[in-house]
This record gives sequence, C-alpha cells and structure tokens, in this order.
Amino acid sequence: MNFNLYLENLVEKKELPGGVLYVQQGNTYEFIKAYGSFTDQEGQVQQVTTDTIFDLASLTKVVATLPSILFLIGKRELSLEDSVQKIIPSLRFKHITIRHLLHHNSGLPADLPYRNRFESRDVLSDVLSEDLIYSTEEKVVYSDLGMILLGKIIEEISGERLNEFTRKNIFEPWQLNNTTYLPSKEHLEQIASTEKVGDTYVQGEVHDEKAFHLGGVGGSAGVFSTAQDIGLYSKYWLGLEEQNVIPESLIELAQKDIFKHRGLGFEVLVEENQDISCGNKWPIGTFGHNGFTGTSVWMDPEHQLSAVFLTNIVHFGRDHKMKEIRQTLHSKIFEEIVLA
Repeated sequence: MNFNLYLENLVEKKELPGGVLYVQQGNTYEFIKAYGSFTDQEGQVQQVTTDTIFDLASLTKVVATLPSILFLIGKRELSLEDSVQKIIPSLRFKHITIRHLLHHNSGLPADLPYRNRFESRDVLSDVLSEDLIYSTEEKVVYSDLGMILLGKIIEEISGERLNEFTRKNIFEPWQLNNTTYLPSKEHLEQIASTEKVGDTYVQGEVHDEKAFHLGGVGGSAGVFSTAQDIGLYSKYWLGLEEQNVIPESLIELAQKDIFKHRGLGFEVLVEENQDISCGNKWPIGTFGHNGFTGTSVWMDPEHQLSAVFLTNIVHFGRDHKMKEIRQTLHSKIFEEIVLA
C-alpha cells in the first residue's frame, strides 16, 4: 500500500480527520494532496484543501523561533554562547546559554503545570519561577519553556513583538505568504479547526494553552501555515532555494551542531533504530520537528527529500495514534520515492 492510499484509509477509518501531505525530492519530484474534512466552529463540515491553513503548534519552534535566532546571530546581535540571563536578567541561572535552549539540555522542565485556556496566567513569570530539574547538559528534555524564553529574547534584542519580527525578517523574505501568527478572521473559513473545547471547536486561535495565554504569540507555539509554505521552507534548509536571510553556515550548523539527538532546534536521526517520527527507513542525518496538533516536517539532505504533513489530529481528541501514523507514513514515502 503506498503512502497516498495509506492516508486515504486512515481518513476512511476515522483515525485521521483530514490533512495535507506535501512531498518533494530535489527539483524533479513534487506531490501535494489534501485529505478529509473538519467541523468548523459553527458546526459545519468543511473539506480540507491544499490551501487549508493549520495551527502548526510546536513547528513554530523551527519555523519562527529558530530562524529568528539564527538571523540575529548572523547579524552579530546575538551569539550561541550568550548567557540568557544577560538578556533576561530575571532568569536565575547565569550559566544557561542560547545554545542550551536550542539543544533542549538547559535543565528546564518540559512544561508548566497545566492550566486551561479559560484561566488567567502570566506565562513568562511562571517560566522564570521554575527550578532546574537536572544538571545542564546532563541530558535532553524537550522543553517548551526554553523556546518561550527564546521568543522573549528575540523581542528584547529587536524591540519588536515576535509576530512582527518574524513577519518582516523571516516569513516575507522567504515568501511564506500564508504563514503568520494571529491569522486574520477574514481567512477563518480556510483554517482547520483543532480541538473541541466546551461546545465549539477552536478555530483561528492557537490551540496551545501557554501560547494562548501569551496572546497567541510565543516562541513555542502560535504560528499558522499551509503545507505548501512549509514545503518551501524545507527547500531553504536543503539548499534547494536560494535565500539571504540566514547565512548558509548557520543553516548547516543547525543540522550538525548535535547534542545527543538534538541539533539547534531540530531533532536529528543520529543512529539506526532510533525511535523517531520519520520512521526507520530515512538515513542518518535526517532532521525535522513535530507539532502537538498533528503537524510535522522532515528533511533528508542525502536525497534532498522532504515531507510535510499538516493535520489536526486533535480534532478527534488527544487520544490518537499520531506517532505510529507518522512513522508508518514516512517509511512508506521513503520506500516509494527513494527505494523503489
């Protein structure tokens, strides 16, 4: 069964509400297709199209926050070795650097204690009040908190709110024309709704509670985009499209400056049989990222291959098989395109 039939069957069996798959290899192969549907906040069923906009969730970390940090490093306004405390004095840990936050090895916990979107919260204060839960560089603990701090660092260095900075310096220069924080209500019918909260589905507002409490703009979540935009984004990282936003040396460094299985921002396949979302067929050096709502982008420099899969799996609730789906899907993609 090929990857296209696999997704069609998942939708038919209601294991997946809908989504858009974009796959490309070099400049010779490109596939894009929409699957399934979603129920909007008015209770109407809408078909997913290739122009559907999805809540990227944690893909924000590598689509907005990582390139913004690298942009500032390229402009010599920031360094990987800068102490976070130098920029955010209220952080109590002088030894933690920008690099630690990107490697997810700072010692910060993964998350804050949960609060729903209807409760008030000062997210940054709560992040700054957290203690370290392990010694810095002892291990990797994937942390939203570190990325929230990076978002704040971008704002402090630039003097602009994160959504404005990313729009002007990343999304517009890279021609990611449907990629944004705080999507316009005019495009609401184009945005896939995520989870049902109370009696209605969340649509056009960020699903992640911390990002919601940050006003929809955070370093860990908040960006909305299309599969075609993230497909173009992937081409910059694979060197298939020219760009002058980030120095090429930093584009390469993000993939190759590795601590355990983490590059700068990205997860990297570093050993065979690693439990990773792209499955066990893709080669060492493959890198990418996932988002909680059901989004992902994975890139293979060796074969100039990338796969973007945007879905809203949380539309059916938080009990799902997205990890298994991702691994199976990516294995089928690699078998069909590279190994066939």
